[in-house]
Amino acid sequence: MSSYLFKDTVNEYLENLPYSMKSKLFKSPATCLAIYRLLPNLAKFYIMSMVFHEKPVNSRIWDVWVKDSDQGKKLEVEGLRRMKSLNLITEKNNYLVLDEHFRESFRNALVGNDSHHAFGVPCATDENNKTSIDFLDEFATKKWESILHFMVGTELDELPSVGVLSLLKHSGLMEINGDITKRNLTSVNITKEGFSFLLQDVNAQIWTLLLEYLKIAETLNMDSVDVLNFIFMLGSLELGKDYSLEALSETQIKMLEDLRDYGLVYQRKASSKRFYPTRLATTLTSDSTTLRSVSSAMNKAIRSAKQDNEKDVKEEEAQVDFVSGTIIVETNFKLYCYATSPLQIAILNLFVHLKSRFSNLVTGQITRESIQRALKSGIASDQIIAYLEVNAHPQMKKLAQAALNKKIEFESVNGMKASHLSLRNLEIVPSNIVDQIKLWQLELDRIQAFGGYLFKDFKGEVEYKGLLNYAEEIGVLLYKDNANRKFFVTDEGRQQLIDYASRRTKRQKKS
Repeated sequence: MSSYLFKDTVNEYLENLPYSMKSKLFKSPATCLAIYRLLPNLAKFYIMSMVFHEKPVNSRIWDVWVKDSDQGKKLEVEGLRRMKSLNLITEKNNYLVLDEHFRESFRNALVGNDSHHAFGVPCATDENNKTSIDFLDEFATKKWESILHFMVGTELDELPSVGVLSLLKHSGLMEINGDITKRNLTSVNITKEGFSFLLQDVNAQIWTLLLEYLKIAETLNMDSVDVLNFIFMLGSLELGKDYSLEALSETQIKMLEDLRDYGLVYQRKASSKRFYPTRLATTLTSDSTTLRSVSSAMNKAIRSAKQDNEKDVKEEEAQVDFVSGTIIVETNFKLYCYATSPLQIAILNLFVHLKSRFSNLVTGQITRESIQRALKSGIASDQIIAYLEVNAHPQMKKLAQAALNKKIEFESVNGMKASHLSLRNLEIVPSNIVDQIKLWQLELDRIQAFGGYLFKDFKGEVEYKGLLNYAEEIGVLLYKDNANRKFFVTDEGRQQLIDYASRRTKRQKKS
């Protein structure tokens, strides 16, 4: 998920809020600054042109500021739509007015007038042992990656907190059975949505959980405005500084425990009167990437294929922890991955039969069993193919581009139209691998398995028909074979049929 997609998700949540809640949010300078950062560039320009201008602005003036082109008009329409849906502006008689609450708070954010401590209260005194940025990075990495490791099934010394487990289940990212409150789990499986979550970049992952956290907070009678204001405030704090709890509300102090579990804030102990935002928190509303080690196995995940494939991978990028170009897939279904990250290896293990591991390389085989195991857990074939394409080695992309160029050259010589050529896509993963993965999914889609019980060996046609008709009447019949006098019913229907057969036998004896 790109930064634009995560911004769209957050904006969509804010757009659906009632104006009464938005007006309360607009009273916080930090929240207004965060909302401004989430806007498209043209909308930001419009806001800046109005924030210090008290009078309404004629909407026709904005037409002059935009190029007279289809693209320019499209950007203008989208910018206005976004601002109106967020209730940042209202339009009357072709004049646009900026919301007064937003204007005042955003102006305060720009000029540094933070009388309400919307950007936190830095601690007046230093701790004896100052917490370093390196320590905060390590803490955030450990907390966040423990969540991701749990999702991919890595054995952990300690399970994530009860709050994290509840959030993963509530969000539909994991199917968790057992007593969550005691962390006594009987079964844990990642869902299709969970695998999509793993393919996102870290910022998008965090916002996915935070938006689900907001939904849970509403059911726990937590003040949603306080929750949102605190989340947006974290995005404006300075990494490495400690902040006091004195300006936080009761809801926000309660949030600290959950945010510690996500790796967004650090406290030496639960009773501490100060907290440190980590890099995961301070980059919430920015376009910059977060910790490289956290995103090692994800690498900005599923960018558009065209953008990702047209870029050459630089040597310096190949040396950092979160390079995408690490996977080589051969036409014989063998896979090689240059990886040292346990998390990336664990993700591969979801759909690849891993065979050997070296210091910087793992090898494996894409098999029918490994793919169908992933498919049964809810992962889609398209997701597997997309992951292999996004994380393909640069050499695979170069070979795919060379093959595409040859096709285009051949078709051009033979008179194919350019419009047809533009529809060609890079085939990064060998076509036989892509087709086979899809075929393995079709196998599962054609066959449905049902648990139940088979009834057979009846004494006669009357007994068989009697039970069969009753099974059809109560809707528990799954299959019947009249020729061999047998039928199959659901788990729930078994006991009902036994009871019915028992009652019939008793009536026959009495008669």
